[in-house]
Amino acid sequence: MKAPLEFVMDPDWIPFHSNPSRPAFRLPAGAVDAHCHVFGPGRVFPYAPGRRYTPCDAPKEKLFELRDFLGFSRNVIVQASCHGSDNRALVDALRASRGRARGVATVERGVTDAELRLLDAAGVRGIRFNYLRRLGERPADAAVRELAERIRPLGWHVVVYFEAPDLEELYELLAALPTVVVVDHMGRPDVSRPLDNPEFGRFLKLLREHGHVWSKVSGAERLSLRGPDGYDDVAPFSRAVLETCPDRVLWGTDWPHPNMRSQAPDDGKLVDTIPGFAKAPERQHTLLVANPMRLYWPEEAP
Repeated sequence: MKAPLEFVMDPDWIPFHSNPSRPAFRLPAGAVDAHCHVFGPGRVFPYAPGRRYTPCDAPKEKLFELRDFLGFSRNVIVQASCHGSDNRALVDALRASRGRARGVATVERGVTDAELRLLDAAGVRGIRFNYLRRLGERPADAAVRELAERIRPLGWHVVVYFEAPDLEELYELLAALPTVVVVDHMGRPDVSRPLDNPEFGRFLKLLREHGHVWSKVSGAERLSLRGPDGYDDVAPFSRAVLETCPDRVLWGTDWPHPNMRSQAPDDGKLVDTIPGFAKAPERQHTLLVANPMRLYWPEEAP
C-alpha cells in the first residue's frame, strides 16, 4: 500500500485564526458565505505539484464549524490554487455539506463533458480563472472563451481574480464573455488612492455598463492598510460597488485566508464590517441572502 504524501506548510504561512470572535452583527436568516476555501487535508487530497504555496490544512469540518459559529446557513467554496485543477477536496466538501454548499472549480481546456456533468452533480456552479502573477501563469484568452462557452449550457458562471491595474487589458474579454462573470474582491482596488481614481472608475464602469458582471465586496483583510480595527479604509470602495449594482454583489469571509502577510484575520471582525457599507437591513438581505441564492441555488430562490 502506497504511503500517503506528507506536506509541510511554508515556514512563513499564517494559519487561520484559532479562536475567532463571535460577531456583534447578526446575520440575516439564510445568509451565505459566498467566498471560502478548503485546503486538503494533504494526506487525503494532495496539494498540486506545481503549486506556488503549501498551506496549512483547512478541511471541510473546520469550515462548517466556522459557518455555524458565525451564523451563516450556507457556503460557496472556491477551488484554491494550491490544489490546481484537482477538485477532489472541493467535491468532497460539497457532498458532505448535504446541499448547504455550492462550488467554483478550476478546470483545464481538456476537461470532458462527462467530467463537467459530475462536477455539476456535486454542486459546482462555476469555474475560476486566476490572473494574479504570483499565483501562476495568466490564463490564455482563447481558453477562457472556450471554457465559458462549454459551461454556458450548464448555467454556470465564470469567476475571475485580478488586481486593479490588470483590468485595462482584461476589460474587453470580460465584457464579451457569454456567462455571468463574478469578480473576486472588487478587483483588488488600491484603497490608498482616492475613490475616484481611474482604475477603480474603470471597474465601476464595467459593472455599470455590463449587467452580466457581478462583484464580491469581500477581501477587506487583504485590501486594508489600517488593519483589523474596522477595516474602515475599504468601506467606501465596498459601498460604491454596492450602490452601483446592488443586485449583483456577494460577500464572503475568504476563510482560511491564504497568503496573508502579517496576521490571521478574525472572521468575526470581518463579519462586523458588513454594516459599515451595507447599512440598511434590506441591503444586507440582498447581499447575503437574495443574491447568492439567486446565483447558486436558483431552484430555491424566492
